[in-house]
Amino acid sequence: MNRFVTFYSLIILLFIVGCNSKNSPEVFDVRCESLQNPLGIDKTTPRFNWKISSEKNGTEQKAFQILVAAERSNLTENKADLWNSGKVESSASIFVPYQGQKLNSGTSAWWKVRIWDEAENVSAWSEPARFSVGFLDESDWQASYIAFNTDNGYRECPQLFQTFEVDETDSNYFLHVNSLGYHEVFLNGKKVGEGVLAPAVSQFDKRSLINTYDVSALLQKGKNELILWLGSGWYTEGLPGVANNGPVVRAQLEKVENNQREIILATDENWKGRKSSYTRHGNWRPNQFGGEIVDGVLAKNDLETDNPENPWQPVSLVDIPFHGAIPQMTEQNAVTETISPVSIEEIAPDTFLVDMGKNLTGWVEFHFPNLRKTQEIKLDYCDHLINGERFNDRNQWDKYIASGDSPETFINKFNYHGFRYIQITGLNEKPTDESIKAYLIHTDFEPAATFECSDPDLNAIHDMLFYTLQCLSLGGDFVDCPQIERLGYGGDGNASTLTAQIMFNLAPVYNNWLQAWADVIREDGGMPHTAPNPYRAGGGPYWCGFIITASWQTYMNYGDTLVLEKYYPVMQKWLGYVEKYTVDGLLKRWPDTDYRGWYLGDWATPEGIDQTDETSVDLVNNSFIAVCFDNMERIAGVLGKPEDADFYASKKKQLQEKVHETFFDETTNSYATGTQIDLAFPMIAGVVPEAKLQAVENSLYHEIEVNRKGHLATGLVGLPVLTEWVVENNKADLMYSMLKKRGYPGYLYMLDNGATTTWEHWNGARSHIHNCYNGIGSWFYQAIGGICQVENVPAYQKVRIQPQIPDGITWANTSQKTPFGKLVVNWNLDGEMLNLDIEIPVGVEAEVVIPASTNYYNVDGKEFEWVDMEEKRVGLKSGKYKVSYKL
Repeated sequence: MNRFVTFYSLIILLFIVGCNSKNSPEVFDVRCESLQNPLGIDKTTPRFNWKISSEKNGTEQKAFQILVAAERSNLTENKADLWNSGKVESSASIFVPYQGQKLNSGTSAWWKVRIWDEAENVSAWSEPARFSVGFLDESDWQASYIAFNTDNGYRECPQLFQTFEVDETDSNYFLHVNSLGYHEVFLNGKKVGEGVLAPAVSQFDKRSLINTYDVSALLQKGKNELILWLGSGWYTEGLPGVANNGPVVRAQLEKVENNQREIILATDENWKGRKSSYTRHGNWRPNQFGGEIVDGVLAKNDLETDNPENPWQPVSLVDIPFHGAIPQMTEQNAVTETISPVSIEEIAPDTFLVDMGKNLTGWVEFHFPNLRKTQEIKLDYCDHLINGERFNDRNQWDKYIASGDSPETFINKFNYHGFRYIQITGLNEKPTDESIKAYLIHTDFEPAATFECSDPDLNAIHDMLFYTLQCLSLGGDFVDCPQIERLGYGGDGNASTLTAQIMFNLAPVYNNWLQAWADVIREDGGMPHTAPNPYRAGGGPYWCGFIITASWQTYMNYGDTLVLEKYYPVMQKWLGYVEKYTVDGLLKRWPDTDYRGWYLGDWATPEGIDQTDETSVDLVNNSFIAVCFDNMERIAGVLGKPEDADFYASKKKQLQEKVHETFFDETTNSYATGTQIDLAFPMIAGVVPEAKLQAVENSLYHEIEVNRKGHLATGLVGLPVLTEWVVENNKADLMYSMLKKRGYPGYLYMLDNGATTTWEHWNGARSHIHNCYNGIGSWFYQAIGGICQVENVPAYQKVRIQPQIPDGITWANTSQKTPFGKLVVNWNLDGEMLNLDIEIPVGVEAEVVIPASTNYYNVDGKEFEWVDMEEKRVGLKSGKYKVSYKL
C-alpha cells in the first residue's frame, strides 16, 4: 500500500513541478554593460541587463535577485561574497546597478539573476555570467611602453617577446594590453582570443584603449612564451598623438585569486623584439591606406621563438605623453563571413581578375600554387570596375614575396581593404576558386532585426542597406567608406544612426564612438566633422551636432541615461560655439580651421539639385539646430534639469519662428529653394505653423511628383529627414512609389547597375561602399513593419504597432530585438482584412492602432466593437497575439 501511495505522490509532485515550470518565466541573455561576459570594464559599479521569456501572456517582472561572487563556485545564496541583493521589488531589467562590496581594478566576478512575475512564480537562476574590472587608473600599471624601432618605422610590424614562469594554472590570469596601433597576442604559439585588428579606434592625443584577455587556458606550468605582434594602423607618423615612428605597447599579466592581484609579467626594457614577415606600405591617409607586404621566407618561422636567422634584439622604452588609457567598451573586430569567388578571369598572361560577387570590408587569404623563390605576387583591390571593365585603382594592394618552399599562403593581418575585385599579377597559372577566400570583418555586434515583404524590390533594397552597414563598422565606429577615407563622419553617422541601431545591437559601438566625439571638441567649443579626428575633413553643423542627436537616439534605443549624463556638458559646450556664430538669430557660416573644412547643408545630392545654394544651406543648418534644441530640452528633462529644459525650449521656439520668418515664401508656400529637404526639414523641425502645414505638404508633393518625376532628390542629410516626415505622416504610398523608380536617381538604379552596397553618389561616382544613403532603412521597420517607439519612452518599453501598407504590398514579416527581447510583427492582407501575428517581449507594452473607419476588430478570436469614430489603440502586454481588422 505504501508503495502505491509513494508512487501516486511522486506522480502528483511531478505534475505540480511540470505545471509550475511551464508557468515560470525564464531569464536569458544576461549582460554586463551591454556586453556578454566582458573582461576589463571601465567602472567599479557595473550595470546588469537580462531578458525574460514566458509561455503565458501578460507576464511582468515584479522582483529580482542578483548574486555576485568572486569565484563561480561561490555563486550561491549562502556563499555569494560580493553581493546578494535579496529579493528586490522592481520591474527593472536593464542597467540595474551593482550595489555590493567594493570592486577594484583588475578583479573579476561571476553573477546570475532570477526574477519573480506578477503571480509570484519564480524563475530558475540564469546561466552564470562573468565580468572583470579593467585598469582604471594609471597607478594600476607597472608596465612600461616599449617598441622595436627600425629604419622602417611605422611600416614595420614587429614582434615583442618575453618568457615567464608560473607554478600553477588553476587561478585566473588576465593580460591587459594597451597598444598604440594594432596588436595580436600569441601565448605558447597559440593566438589569444578570436578578435582581429585590435583595439578599436580612439583619439590618440587624448585617449588609448586597453584590451583584457583571459589567458588561463593557454598557460602551462613552468616556462611560457609570450609574443605581442604589432602594426601601426592609425598610430602613424604625422597624426595627432603619435609620439613614436612605429607601434608601441605596454602589457601586464596578472594572476587573480580571490580578487587578490599578483603581477606575473610586465613590459619593460628586458623584453626583446624583431621584425616579422609583415611590413606595410601607405601612410594611412585618404587614397593612401596601402596594404601589406609579406616576406614568405620569414613567414615560415614567424611564431618560432628560436630562429637564428631572425634573432631577438633589444627593445626601446618609449616616452608616451600622458593621456587617458581606458578599457575598451565595445566588442573587438571579428571575421563574420567567409566569401568565395564567383569568377576568376585571365586578363593577361600573368594577370587574373577575381570577382568575389559582392563588396566587402576585410581580408583575403590566398593559397598559392608552387612559386619560385623571390617571385612576387601583387594583389590589387577595388570596389567597382570603371565602365564595368577598367580596374579602379585606389592604392589598395598587397604583395607576397615567395620563399619557393610550398605550401605558401598570404593572409592580411594589420590592414584591410574595401573591395569586390582582386587583380592578381605575377602568377604563372590560373588560381582555383578554392585557393582564394575573402573574410568580411566588422565590430562584432549582433544583428537585431529582420525584414521581408511581398515585394522583391523592397527586399533587395533593404538587404543592400543591411549588408552595407556591416561593411562600415570596423573599429568601434561607423566610417564613410573603408577604402578611401575610413573616417567616422558625423554627418554620415547622423544620417544612419536610427537605421543602424534598429538593424544591429550597437550600444557598445556608440559608447566607444561618442567617447571619441567628446575627445575631439576644442577648447572654444568648436567641433570637427569626424571622430576620431586625425586630420581636416569636410562637413557642416549636421556633422558636428552628432554628439547631441546620436546621444539622444542611443538613449532612446537602449535606455542608458549614463550616455546623456556623460556627454551633456560636451553638448552644451558645442551649442555655446554655435551661439558665437549666430547672427540676428540665425546660425551663419563659421570659419574653416585646421581640423575642419567646408560648411555644408545637404551633401551628395543628385544632379539638378544645388546643394551649395546659401539659402538652402542656412535653412538646413538652422532647422537642424532647432532639432538639437528640441533634443536638449528632452535630455534636460531626463536628467532632471527643468531650468535647462525651459531654456532650450525657449531657444527652440525663437529659432523656429526666425527660420519661418526668414525662409518662407508666401507666394509658393515653400522654403528656401523649394527642394525636398528644404520642404521636409522645416516640417519635422517644428518650423511650419499649423495653418501652413497642408500648403507646405502640397508643395512637397508637387516637388516630388512633378519637378522630380516621382524620384528621391535629396542627399545624405535629406534622406533621413524625408524618411522621418514620411513615417510620422503615414505617407507610405509616397515613399513606396519613390523606391520603386528604376531610373536615376534611386536605389533600384544602383541595384540594376550591379550594386551590392550603397554608393557615395547617386550616379556611382567615387566610392561604391558608402554611408551616404543608408538612413532610409528605418522606414522598412517603422512604416511597413509598423514598429515605432512611443515618444520619449526609451528602450522600446512602450511601442506603437501600426503597419503602413502601400498599394502593392500584401504581407510583411518584421522583427526587432529590443533591450527586453524580440518584438515581432507579421502581417498579411486577406481581401479587406489585415491579419497580424504579434509577439511582445516581457517588459514591453504595445498599443495596436486600429483605423478610425473600423468598427470591429478581433483579438485572439474575440471580436470587439468600437463605436467612436476615431483612431483606436488596443493595449497589449507581453505575449503572443493574433489581431485582425477590416481596412
